[in-house]
Formats: sequence, structure tokens, C-alpha cells
Amino acid sequence: MSAPERIPPRSVTTTDPAVTTLLAEGELTVRGRIREASNTALYCTVTHEGREAACVYKPVAGERPLWDFPTGTLAGREVAAHLVCAATGWDLVPPTVLRDGPHGEGMCQLWVETVPGDALLAVVEGEEAEPGWKAIGFVDTGDGGTALLVHADDPRLRRLAVLDAVINNADRKGGHLLPAAGGRLYGIDHGVTFHTEDKLRTLLWGWAGEPLTEEAREVLTGLGAALADDGPLSAALAPLLSAEEIDATRARVAALLAAGTHPAPGGQWPAIPWPPV
Repeated sequence: MSAPERIPPRSVTTTDPAVTTLLAEGELTVRGRIREASNTALYCTVTHEGREAACVYKPVAGERPLWDFPTGTLAGREVAAHLVCAATGWDLVPPTVLRDGPHGEGMCQLWVETVPGDALLAVVEGEEAEPGWKAIGFVDTGDGGTALLVHADDPRLRRLAVLDAVINNADRKGGHLLPAAGGRLYGIDHGVTFHTEDKLRTLLWGWAGEPLTEEAREVLTGLGAALADDGPLSAALAPLLSAEEIDATRARVAALLAAGTHPAPGGQWPAIPWPPV
């Protein structure tokens, strides 16, 4: 018997139907546990009809209850984030499905092999960001001083900032940004998203208050149509999110288009996740 054809993660996009089928229908084999994760996250391989890929499997049974997200599941919201991203046409979230596995129902996401790339975050001296960087805020250096935390003025990060505003991401840490081959950038760990209240916490505040790009406005317009009551995205999200969460997502898209700018911290919620990286 010939060895399965391994699919390099760098060769796929969020809309590759063959990879979605592989993740959804393939045989999952647990290879180990990702111990850095706060909830159960298992490194696996998935095999189907002679094809194989590495993936992450997060069973619902391994989720810790969250007081501020009392309904739904982390796994369901991870899949919902992928579906919204796929609807934008931006290749920012790895292919993700909800399926049964060795430990019950859970999220299964294609593993992304990271590669060295341009720096996305930095801590610098001074009070203003240099050209090519955007200021996030000041951080304590531990010796009684402060330094400026900045992120790159990168169009991939800017798209991700728009996506996070749409899905109301409450936990965009630096460690959730994965540079991949071919100049791609992926965001992962979208379990605390889609709340009906404003909970946006992110490191990507550098464009706060700045006008949205023309590309972003076009994408948001398309999302608004897809999220209509009879839209395809609303139908796809219905098994994963509550009706109120879908309504809130629709409202966030409309608000972004009406404002025409990237959102700014509202002051009702810590703006930066902890730890930030």
C-alpha cells in the first residue's frame, strides 16, 4: 500500500474544498497534546482517501466554562470565525470544521507550519512609532521604565483587524499570529468571539479611527449581503451561533460601514488581552 499523499499546509487556502472534506471526513489520529493551550488542544493527523494532513483537534469536552460566554462552545465559534473569514475572501484563518472525533465533537483545523518572516510586533524606545509601524500602547519594562509596543503597518494585519472587529474577537494575542510560507499570515484561536456585547481586545489597534480601505469597504458590503436573514452566511452560522449573536455580527458590519473607520477602544473593556503575546 502506498503512503498517503501529505498535503503541505502552505499549499491550501481557506476555500480549498478538498481540504475541508479531508478535515471533516478523514480519520483522526491523536499524536500528542499541545500543552501551552488553556483548553484541550490535540495535535493530530487526518487521513482520507489516500491524503493526509496535520491538524489541531479541540474537543468540546475539554473546554473550560467561561463566565462571560455562557452559551455556545469555543469549537463552534472557531468554526464560525473560519466561515466569516472565508466569506471575505481573505485567506486569514486556516480551514476549520466541526466534527466528531476520538473525544467527541470538536473543532478540527488544518495545522499551519510557521516560517521566519518579517517582524510583526516590537517593543521600542521613544513615544512615537517609526515609519512602517503602528503604536499600540506603552508597556512596563520591569525596571521602572516604559517602552512603546508597536505592530507592523502590514496590509495582512490590517485585514485581520477588520475581521476581528466583525467577529468581536476578545483575545487577539501576538502568539495567535502565524506567518506561513509564501508570505501568508494566519490568525488562530477564535474561541472567544461573536459576543453580543462589545468585547474587542486586540493588539491591532494601530489603525484605530483611520478610514477603512476601499478593499475593506467592499468586503464588508459583501458580508452584509451574505449575513442577511436569507443570506448564505447566516444559514451556515445558524448551527454554530445563537440568533442574537448573528444579529450582533450583522450590526457590527453595518456599524463599520456607517462609520467608515477602524474601531477604537470603547473604554468599557480592557483593550489589550493579557498576556499580550
